[in-house]
Amino acid sequence: MSASPSASSVSPSATAPGAAPTQADLLDFVRRTAADAELIASLPLDSEGRTWVRLDGPAGSEAWLIGWPPGTGTGWHDHAESVGAFVTAAGELKENSLATRLPTDGWQTLELSEGVDRERRLPAGMGRSFGRDHVHEVRNESTEHHAVSVHAYYPPLPRIRRYSRTGQVLRLEQVERPEDWQ
Repeated sequence: MSASPSASSVSPSATAPGAAPTQADLLDFVRRTAADAELIASLPLDSEGRTWVRLDGPAGSEAWLIGWPPGTGTGWHDHAESVGAFVTAAGELKENSLATRLPTDGWQTLELSEGVDRERRLPAGMGRSFGRDHVHEVRNESTEHHAVSVHAYYPPLPRIRRYSRTGQVLRLEQVERPEDWQ
């Protein structure tokens, strides 16, 4: 990501005070935030790399507004122990995910079973929530247009594990901590 984060004020969801937000709360928050045309238009876009602005998420969650230049993506990764949600606010994103739970620690290379791949196209207004240890990659496959999305995670991301994939072989490549992306 290439822009420095800054805080923004988007009203939190109706999560009860002191209660951890659920996946449904996070999805509601990202949907409402993605519908804020003024906020979406305020994101600086860069033709070379993703840009982002940190947002105030509901009940202590971590939230981000992210700009995706044409042809950019995240690569395969997970969000460790956090649950999350994201919605495309502009353009279209493609999510490839694995419909299997991976071991959380103690492995470097894993052979995936056949039939675990899932693909979703998420045009503006569409999104999804996901549970802990969800492994996916998100891409803007457009060759001409930026995409913008809103993401929220709870608890705030303790780490992101990044993977490479060749065929059915998934390999743990790197573990990032919050100080690596803030």
